[in-house]
Amino acid sequence: MLSEVEILELAGRFEGRPAEEVLEWAAEHFAPRLAMTSSFGAEGVVLIDLLARVAPRTPVIYLDTGFHFRETEELKEQLRERYDLNLVEQRATLSVAEQDALYGDRLYARDPDACCRLRKVEPLREALAGYDAWVAALRRDQSPTRAGIGVVEWSPRHGLVKLNPLAAWTRGQVWDYITRHHLPYNPLYDEGYASIGCAPCTRRVAAGSHERSGRWEGQGKLECGIHL
Repeated sequence: MLSEVEILELAGRFEGRPAEEVLEWAAEHFAPRLAMTSSFGAEGVVLIDLLARVAPRTPVIYLDTGFHFRETEELKEQLRERYDLNLVEQRATLSVAEQDALYGDRLYARDPDACCRLRKVEPLREALAGYDAWVAALRRDQSPTRAGIGVVEWSPRHGLVKLNPLAAWTRGQVWDYITRHHLPYNPLYDEGYASIGCAPCTRRVAAGSHERSGRWEGQGKLECGIHL
């Protein structure tokens, strides 16, 4: 296990370094106890492409909430075939129908934090058990809540090292990479969505707003709880 001082040193060492370098280091030091999480947003697609060149059999954990857009599910299958993904589809203990029966319909509208806890936070805790490091596709400029993330961090919630190789990337860099490498992406981006999560809690983003402003509209919520 890395100490707090070592993690801070690594965060400084990898600041400004290419994402591939971060992934190479992670694969060397943590595989096979290294995993990535993704719901196949634009950043996730970029990271999957980069990881495929370094450690292609790294498990990619997908939290199947039961509420994803059809387009997200279709992209998942495209990426599975293109990269022969080692995909881990993690589901909540309760099905959507069981959750509705226990908590009432539309829990996501009445208590989005509870819904996220049941369908994302708790399933991720189970999925990450046994891993030593976790790769995520977060960027600092996605929202105010992510502005301070490090390239290398410690996740106290999961007790493992968390790597954010794209922390310093901009939205423009992500889309330049997707265009340059002809990568598939979720077509909802072309319809005005900037950050794509569960269908009931995701809206198009107004011009000039930060990317995650379309998530949990009107709820004063920017994070599901799995990252921050």
